[in-house]
Amino acid sequence: MYNPAHLVLEDGSVYRGEAFGAARPAHGEVVFSTSMTGYQEMLTDPSFAGQIVVPTYPLIGNYGISERDFESARVQVAGFVVREHSARPSHALSTSTLDEFLKSQGVTGISGVDTRAITRRLRTRGVMKGVIAVDETPMQALARLGDLPDYGDTDFVQQVSTEEPYDWDSPSTMDGSASQDRPYRILVDDCGLKYNILRMLRARGCEVKALPARTSADDILALKPDGVLMSPGPGDPELLDYAVEAAQGIAGRVPILGICLGNQMIGRAFGGKTFKLKFGHRGANHPVKDLATGRVYITAQNHGYAVDPDSLPSELEVSHVNLNDGTVEGLRHTSMPIMTIQYHSEASPGPLDNEYIFDRFIEMVRESDVR
Repeated sequence: MYNPAHLVLEDGSVYRGEAFGAARPAHGEVVFSTSMTGYQEMLTDPSFAGQIVVPTYPLIGNYGISERDFESARVQVAGFVVREHSARPSHALSTSTLDEFLKSQGVTGISGVDTRAITRRLRTRGVMKGVIAVDETPMQALARLGDLPDYGDTDFVQQVSTEEPYDWDSPSTMDGSASQDRPYRILVDDCGLKYNILRMLRARGCEVKALPARTSADDILALKPDGVLMSPGPGDPELLDYAVEAAQGIAGRVPILGICLGNQMIGRAFGGKTFKLKFGHRGANHPVKDLATGRVYITAQNHGYAVDPDSLPSELEVSHVNLNDGTVEGLRHTSMPIMTIQYHSEASPGPLDNEYIFDRFIEMVRESDVR
């Protein structure tokens, strides 16, 4: 049955459509993603917490929902806005429709809207707060929107991080990436990690453990890691002093890889500043240049903040840049075993061109191994 709904942005623009999924009011920062596939990975990506996501690809849900494509334990987005959602998916691994999936997770979607028009507005005006209005007028929704908190005022990491440490399988065989006596122990500071990060490390023969975001440097070091990965995650890095302090405490004592939000936290750990992008980088087609080799990679990205290169100390060098807008896409410490990237080497969704970053990290761990 047709259930009218509206997407209302804080600038007063209104987009009429039809509610699906949970079909109840929702609010968040409205952002767009240019990925053509991988809607289930987007929905379950913790970096989208607190956001209403607008895929630019017009048909969503056509291959259903699969048990193998989860990137966290639940849907993380605040709402989902699509041009058209498929009620009859076709895929051998599909277990439910997009509508059924969102409904089971209590998340609202809206379809039948002009997602290209929404994207153009966000590119022009920048990301902004929005409401999916169900059973209320656009004017009522706009009035309610003014009382809602801004995205940058909330520490979403605390909403998505694991509450307790957990192991991601213990490897039964080694592939040569670990020493003969035991595999390398990699600890992942979970600020909103995607499962594929854990899968990638596990596939390289590592012993992998995820830790809550508020784990202190002393507690991290007490576990005797061979390397630490600072994970991606949602929200403003300026709110994450506890994670920055942890990075400061382990820097120089254990090899570190920072991905996305992890890149920003390590930048801050050395005195760098971050700033909010106008409409962020979200999608699977962003060109990034490796300054050491000159090679250009097509990357998957999902972030709304970036590191200010002018604020960085001399010992922290920019290693990668975005070819669309010149922003920082990676850092390298000149003397400590620390490397970071702003994009997602684990993809999901996106190209797998950048898996080599995990190999570089394991090589850095091997070179620092004193066992």
